[in-house]
Amino acid sequence: MSGQKLKVNLRRYRFEAGDMTQQELAERVGVTRQTIISIEKGKYEPSIQLALRLARLFGVPVERLFELDERKEDGNGGR
Repeated sequence: MSGQKLKVNLRRYRFEAGDMTQQELAERVGVTRQTIISIEKGKYEPSIQLALRLARLFGVPVERLFELDERKEDGNGGR
């Protein structure tokens, strides 16, 4: 799995849910606002349990919130 990055669609679903703030989302899934910020910035990959709670909250499959970016980051333009 080396070279794969997690693409996060969380921000899009927050806005589609009526402009939900990071704080509101954090409270609804039981984490801190900083955790939500870190997930959205791609600095933190959520646990399976948290990913499932987020997906359930938005009513979407977990793979819609989080996708693997299959492009390699090897310095050769993805080749």
